[in-house]
Amino acid sequence: MHTSSSLSINGISRRQFARTSLGAVTAAALAAKPPSYLVYLGTYTGPKSKGIYVSRFDPGSGKLNPIKLAGEVERPSWVTLHPGGRYLYAVSELGNNGREQGAISSFAVDNKSGELKFLNRVSSGGGGSCHLVVDKTGRTIAVANYGSGSVATFHLEADGKLGQQVSLRQHEGSSTNPRRQRGPHAHAVVLSPDNRFLFVPDLGLDKIMIYRFDAATGAITPNDPPSAGVKPGSGPRHFAFAPKAPFAYDLNEMGSSVTAFAYDAARGSLREVQNITTLPAGFSGENNCAEIQVDRAGKFVYASNRGDDSIAVFSIHPKQGTLTHVERVSTQGKTPRNVSLDPTGNYLLAANQDSNNLVTFKVDRKSGKLTPTGQVLEVPSCVCIEFLAAG
Repeated sequence: MHTSSSLSINGISRRQFARTSLGAVTAAALAAKPPSYLVYLGTYTGPKSKGIYVSRFDPGSGKLNPIKLAGEVERPSWVTLHPGGRYLYAVSELGNNGREQGAISSFAVDNKSGELKFLNRVSSGGGGSCHLVVDKTGRTIAVANYGSGSVATFHLEADGKLGQQVSLRQHEGSSTNPRRQRGPHAHAVVLSPDNRFLFVPDLGLDKIMIYRFDAATGAITPNDPPSAGVKPGSGPRHFAFAPKAPFAYDLNEMGSSVTAFAYDAARGSLREVQNITTLPAGFSGENNCAEIQVDRAGKFVYASNRGDDSIAVFSIHPKQGTLTHVERVSTQGKTPRNVSLDPTGNYLLAANQDSNNLVTFKVDRKSGKLTPTGQVLEVPSCVCIEFLAAG
């Protein structure tokens, strides 16, 4: 095996080449060049889609290569990666009608070709599995089951396969909307930055359920307090923490708003400090929010609107955690189910489910504002975006 120092450029070792003035500049440029990324795309399967697709993303230019099928799986509406990047996990969103179980599938990742090798599949423990998270140790995966309103955790084997179920927590109750909130609907699973608590927004209960998470066993138990409430009829969907600051943000699907919380990391508790709309004044159509992202610097929040078909951009007050509206930008498509910042923070991708496209925006890191790059990639029923550094 060759070491990095024995690799050569035109017959000269990399180390010798770097000692020359031209070599020093070129080697520095090579070292500074950001890696390319694989972008895994979850879809709703149908006549045009067979499962999980992959594209290659250049963070220098924002360019995306045409997609190819990475792995066949039914209705992979959410995908997530193992912390080591060697394995990918996908839900199969089945059973929202309550008559069947959802599922989770595991895959081994080839980070050169992007291909996925199927490993195994297990029942998600409930109907309508819709969201996943792997804990920071890489030993446990949690799943939210929307249809049955439950959350479960599973052991992950050393070879990436899904192991036995560790915990299953069934939510109980209802809220004010008789059509959409007659029962619980767990919509996401989000671990606290210190890996000690699991937060589960439940659309049907208008609550964010809070669990203590035992990283050694993978078990979850109700926290004290066991939940945080939002305005009745809001329908909490997704949830995100601010990095290195005691704030968290809940995106309300039905209420088209973001609830900002002060977060007590010692107790795992949330205290509401603000609720702000994602919509323009006078909006009268139907809208359902979908995804929320906080940038890595903790300065901006991005939230997608399905109906208004836009991304609402907010700035974060550094001391209070409250949000101020910056702008609202069209997603250049229909029904933006998922939006995701690339690992460099310089670009944001928007997955437009009903117009079957993935649109790239340039991010102004100082203002938070978004500018379409003109890069539009055709992806059938695209609903989830996940980045992985390519080999």
